[in-house]
Amino acid sequence: MRENPVRQMLQAGKPVLNGWLMMPGSLPAEFMAHAGFDSLTIDMQHGMIDFDAALSMLTAISTTAAVPLVRVPWLDPGIVMKVLDAGAYGVICPMINTRDDAERLVAATRYAPRGNRSVGPLRAALYGGPDYLAAANDTVLNFAMIETAQALENIDAICSVDGLDAIYLGPADLSLSLTGRVMRDTLEGEIGAATRHVLAKAREHGVFPCAHTSSTGFALRLIELGYGFVTCASDSQILNAGAAQALNEMRAWPAAAARGA
Repeated sequence: MRENPVRQMLQAGKPVLNGWLMMPGSLPAEFMAHAGFDSLTIDMQHGMIDFDAALSMLTAISTTAAVPLVRVPWLDPGIVMKVLDAGAYGVICPMINTRDDAERLVAATRYAPRGNRSVGPLRAALYGGPDYLAAANDTVLNFAMIETAQALENIDAICSVDGLDAIYLGPADLSLSLTGRVMRDTLEGEIGAATRHVLAKAREHGVFPCAHTSSTGFALRLIELGYGFVTCASDSQILNAGAAQALNEMRAWPAAAARGA
């Protein structure tokens, strides 16, 4: 089976740089994949992406070495199994709040006897190889999103679930749950303490600590702190920033020209 470089990098202690895809279509996915990210996550929760679009995006990502991941809309075993059958090499699942939630996620990503994933890896076997069924349990990754006060209270129980590979910190929802305000890219106050606490618990239980960020600067801070997998840029963020920069530069020209006249 095709190896999963993200799993190998995490096991070796090498930081994984993940890109985020919110725009449907194979072309933006292919552009992001050729940029050189270690992995790319197709966001089916908050991105404007349905399954048909996700399938074409998984195919586009496969033109590169980037590892294809999917954030599913919710803890629904049906869609978890479907994106894995489509060739995702990892599933990020939102709102994992209890041990039972984590156990259900793990079960949906593992074939029997380690889980209840149904057999039918149609495109997955094309991407992964003819021995996919034999090796998928040890190759595919599952990520439990920690993004509520309830999840924080249950972090020991969640991280101790047998077969859970990683936790994925969702700071926007977590800060909203803890403080009533959305806070991003900060290690201050309650959300900063939670960020460090989740990292410590992940290390204690031997699961990979991963996190979402909104800037490369904060992504680097989390890597320095000890997070092994960070989302550092998204397609929509890059498009917005690039468009704004080009327009600002063009609109600054008449004023600069007038001053020089």
